[in-house]
Amino acid sequence: MPRGGGRLGLTRAPRPAPAPARQERGRGAERAGREAEEAACLWLAEDGWEIFARRVRTARGEIDIAAEREGLVAIIEVKQRATHDDAAASISARQQARLMAAAELLLARHPARGSAGVRFDVLLVDAEGRVGRIEDAFRLT
Repeated sequence: MPRGGGRLGLTRAPRPAPAPARQERGRGAERAGREAEEAACLWLAEDGWEIFARRVRTARGEIDIAAEREGLVAIIEVKQRATHDDAAASISARQQARLMAAAELLLARHPARGSAGVRFDVLLVDAEGRVGRIEDAFRLT
Protein backbone atom coordinates (compact mmCIF):
# COMPACT_ATOMS: atom_id res chain seq x y z
CA MET A 1 0.00 0.00 0.00
CA PRO A 2 1.45 3.41 -0.91
CA ARG A 3 2.51 5.53 2.00
CA GLY A 4 -0.21 7.92 3.17
CA GLY A 5 -2.82 6.26 0.98
CA GLY A 6 -6.07 4.68 1.98
CA ARG A 7 -7.06 1.06 1.38
CA LEU A 8 -7.28 1.71 -2.34
CA GLY A 9 -3.98 3.55 -2.44
CA LEU A 10 -5.70 6.87 -3.04
CA THR A 11 -4.32 10.05 -1.58
CA ARG A 12 -6.04 13.32 -0.95
CA ALA A 13 -4.98 16.33 -2.93
CA PRO A 14 -3.50 19.02 -0.68
CA ARG A 15 -5.79 21.91 0.11
CA PRO A 16 -4.92 25.09 -1.72
CA ALA A 17 -3.47 27.81 0.46
CA PRO A 18 -5.90 30.62 1.31
CA ALA A 19 -5.63 33.59 -0.98
CA PRO A 20 -3.25 36.24 0.38
CA ALA A 21 -6.04 38.86 0.45
CA ARG A 22 -8.19 36.54 2.57
CA GLN A 23 -5.30 35.87 4.96
CA GLU A 24 -4.66 39.60 5.30
CA ARG A 25 -8.36 40.28 6.02
CA GLY A 26 -8.26 37.57 8.69
CA ARG A 27 -5.15 39.04 10.30
CA GLY A 28 -6.67 42.52 10.13
CA ALA A 29 -9.89 41.33 11.76
CA GLU A 30 -7.98 39.56 14.53
CA ARG A 31 -5.83 42.64 15.12
CA ALA A 32 -8.94 44.87 15.24
CA GLY A 33 -10.56 42.44 17.68
CA ARG A 34 -7.55 42.47 19.98
CA GLU A 35 -7.40 46.27 19.87
CA ALA A 36 -11.12 46.45 20.68
CA GLU A 37 -10.62 44.09 23.65
CA GLU A 38 -7.73 46.22 24.87
CA ALA A 39 -9.86 49.38 24.64
CA ALA A 40 -12.66 47.55 26.49
CA CYS A 41 -10.28 46.47 29.29
CA LEU A 42 -9.01 50.02 29.74
CA TRP A 43 -12.59 51.30 29.83
CA LEU A 44 -13.55 48.67 32.43
CA ALA A 45 -10.51 49.41 34.61
CA GLU A 46 -11.35 53.13 34.56
CA ASP A 47 -14.87 52.19 35.67
CA GLY A 48 -13.52 50.25 38.66
CA TRP A 49 -13.72 46.68 37.34
CA GLU A 50 -11.04 44.08 38.08
CA ILE A 51 -10.33 41.98 35.01
CA PHE A 52 -9.69 38.41 36.17
CA ALA A 53 -9.79 36.60 32.84
CA ARG A 54 -9.21 37.46 29.18
CA ARG A 55 -9.62 35.40 26.03
CA VAL A 56 -10.60 32.27 27.93
CA ARG A 57 -11.13 29.26 25.70
CA THR A 58 -13.26 26.42 27.01
CA ALA A 59 -14.71 23.31 25.44
CA ARG A 60 -17.98 25.21 25.11
CA GLY A 61 -16.80 28.53 23.74
CA GLU A 62 -14.63 31.58 24.33
CA ILE A 63 -15.05 34.44 26.79
CA ASP A 64 -13.51 37.73 25.78
CA ILE A 65 -13.35 39.28 29.27
CA ALA A 66 -14.47 38.36 32.77
CA ALA A 67 -14.43 41.16 35.33
CA GLU A 68 -15.64 41.72 38.88
CA ARG A 69 -16.64 44.79 40.87
CA GLU A 70 -18.03 44.67 44.40
CA GLY A 71 -18.76 40.94 44.09
CA LEU A 72 -20.65 41.28 40.79
CA VAL A 73 -19.13 39.32 37.92
CA ALA A 74 -19.62 40.56 34.37
CA ILE A 75 -18.99 38.09 31.56
CA ILE A 76 -18.24 40.40 28.67
CA GLU A 77 -18.46 39.92 24.93
CA VAL A 78 -16.59 42.59 22.97
CA LYS A 79 -17.93 43.51 19.54
CA GLN A 80 -16.10 45.82 17.17
CA ARG A 81 -17.85 47.21 14.11
CA ALA A 82 -18.09 50.51 12.26
CA THR A 83 -20.90 51.68 14.55
CA HIS A 84 -22.29 50.67 17.94
CA ASP A 85 -25.58 49.69 16.25
CA ASP A 86 -23.75 47.35 13.85
CA ALA A 87 -21.82 45.85 16.76
CA ALA A 88 -24.99 45.28 18.82
CA ALA A 89 -26.75 43.64 15.87
CA SER A 90 -23.90 41.14 15.40
CA ILE A 91 -24.63 39.10 18.53
CA SER A 92 -26.50 35.93 17.59
CA ALA A 93 -28.61 33.68 19.82
CA ARG A 94 -26.12 30.86 19.15
CA GLN A 95 -23.26 33.06 20.30
CA GLN A 96 -25.16 33.97 23.45
CA ALA A 97 -25.75 30.29 24.23
CA ARG A 98 -22.06 29.45 23.74
CA LEU A 99 -21.01 32.35 25.94
CA MET A 100 -23.36 31.25 28.71
CA ALA A 101 -22.10 27.66 28.52
CA ALA A 102 -18.48 28.84 28.62
CA ALA A 103 -19.29 31.09 31.58
CA GLU A 104 -20.57 28.12 33.58
CA LEU A 105 -17.18 26.43 33.13
CA LEU A 106 -15.23 29.59 33.97
CA LEU A 107 -17.26 30.24 37.11
CA ALA A 108 -16.76 26.64 38.22
CA ARG A 109 -13.00 27.37 38.14
CA HIS A 110 -13.51 30.56 40.20
CA PRO A 111 -16.12 29.63 42.83
CA ALA A 112 -15.24 32.55 45.11
CA ARG A 113 -16.18 35.06 42.41
CA GLY A 114 -19.64 36.48 41.88
CA SER A 115 -20.93 36.69 45.44
CA ALA A 116 -23.25 39.53 44.33
CA GLY A 117 -24.31 37.78 41.11
CA VAL A 118 -23.34 37.31 37.50
CA ARG A 119 -24.45 39.21 34.43
CA PHE A 120 -23.63 39.20 30.73
CA ASP A 121 -22.59 42.52 29.21
CA VAL A 122 -21.68 43.48 25.68
CA LEU A 123 -19.07 46.16 25.11
CA LEU A 124 -19.39 47.82 21.72
CA VAL A 125 -16.36 49.43 20.11
CA ASP A 126 -16.88 51.57 17.03
CA ALA A 127 -14.43 52.40 14.25
CA GLU A 128 -13.13 55.40 16.20
CA GLY A 129 -12.43 53.34 19.33
CA ARG A 130 -15.37 54.67 21.35
CA VAL A 131 -16.71 52.13 23.84
CA GLY A 132 -20.38 51.66 24.64
CA ARG A 133 -21.96 49.13 26.95
CA ILE A 134 -25.11 47.05 27.03
CA GLU A 135 -25.41 46.02 30.67
CA ASP A 136 -27.17 42.78 31.48
CA ALA A 137 -27.59 42.15 27.73
CA PHE A 138 -28.94 38.63 28.20
CA ARG A 139 -29.47 36.06 30.94
CA LEU A 140 -29.15 32.38 31.61
CA THR A 141 -32.53 30.79 30.96
